[in-house]
This record gives sequence, structure tokens and C-alpha cells, in this order.
Amino acid sequence: MIVIPAIDLKDGRCVRLRQGRMQEETVYSPEPADVARRWENEGAQLLHVVDLNGAVQGTPQNRKAIETILKAVSIPVQVGGGIRTVETVSAYLSSGAERVVLGTAVVRDRAVVEEACDRFPGRVLVGVDAQGGKVAVKGWTEVADEDVHDFVGRLTGLAVYAVVYTDIARDGMLEGPNLEGLRRMSGTCPVPLIASGGIMRTEDLRQLRALGPKVIGAIVGKALYEGVLDLRAAIAAVN
Repeated sequence: MIVIPAIDLKDGRCVRLRQGRMQEETVYSPEPADVARRWENEGAQLLHVVDLNGAVQGTPQNRKAIETILKAVSIPVQVGGGIRTVETVSAYLSSGAERVVLGTAVVRDRAVVEEACDRFPGRVLVGVDAQGGKVAVKGWTEVADEDVHDFVGRLTGLAVYAVVYTDIARDGMLEGPNLEGLRRMSGTCPVPLIASGGIMRTEDLRQLRALGPKVIGAIVGKALYEGVLDLRAAIAAVN
């Protein structure tokens, strides 16, 4: 299991939100590429970059900032937020992204994820954002009437690299991950899992790793930016 620093972009800056609420932001840096280089220098093997404006608006809004990140680091970068078409998937991969994360598109237009997986097998992740057991979409501004476990079950047979599973209630709250929710998800998800939301201690990471080999990564955001968790120590804890 690897530790994956998150870089959330809003209006070109590196921010963190509380439970995904756009109006509750903390700005950590106006230069996302500097942040990316910092995490690479501290040992990160992969970065998770999200276009928050894009997630809400439905098309990429922080493309320039993302491209500066892709040029700034040599480690792989996975990109999500506002990716609703196969053309956008292709454009990001052509720009140097290792993988892309599809969320709303998987709920709203399954043909998009099917075509993306056919054209780019193993380079598509599916974001499953859980709100009260249902799938949230459009940057978490809407909740679909779809159970998260039924949803992931329908990914069987697609060349999806992994599911990024986020418990929205825990995101940005520094209260620890929803281990029981992740345990249940690891039992129903047909592909590997990347855990996200609430991770704040090295013990949280050890508990996630203990869920078994299905959990291949843990995305950490606010705990790193607030200095609650040291990236080098986090990486050492799961090695």
C-alpha cells in the first residue's frame, strides 16, 4: 500500500475543503507545482490531483495548473475532476498524466467509462464518493439514488485500474478513515481500492493496510498540509 499526497486545485491554487464544500476552503499555496515538487522530494511515489472547479462545472477548469504539475515532477500523477468525455481522458493522458479518475461520468454516462477503459486499459480509475451510502456526483453537490456497493459491482469486466473510495463525511475533518465502510467496500469491489478521507495518523495507515491486499493506496491531504502527519513517517509506516 502506498501513501498518495493529494493536491486539490481551486482557481489555480492548492487548497483543501471541508467535506467537499467549495465555500469552506483553506489555501495552502498559490503555486501547485511547488507543492508537487515538495511531495516528490519527500518520497511520494504518486500524486493525486483534483480539479475542484472542474468537478462542479463538468469541464476542466484548472488545466494550466495541472500541466505545470505534470511538467514539474517525474513521479506518476493521477488526475480527476471534470473529466466527462473520452476526449478529455485522452487529452490528460497525452499531457503526461499516468491515469485519470472518472466519477460523475460513470454514473451519468456509462458509455464514457466503457470506451475509456477499452481505449486506455489500466489507466482509468473510478471515483466512488459516498454520502450516506449513496454515490455523490458533480463535485459532491448532488447525490444519486444509487447504493455505492451496487455501483461498484457494475464495474466487473471493465479494465478499471482501481476505485478511489472517499467517505465524504470524513474528508478534510481529521477524524480518521471509515474503516468499516472500507472493509465492506473491499469485499464488494471487483478491482483494487484506494482509500481517501479522514486519514491523519500513521496508525490509520497501518489499519488500512491491515484490511488486506485489495487496498493498494491511501490518499492523504489535510493531515499533510496541517503538519499533523509527516509524509516520510507515513511512508515508513506502511513499508
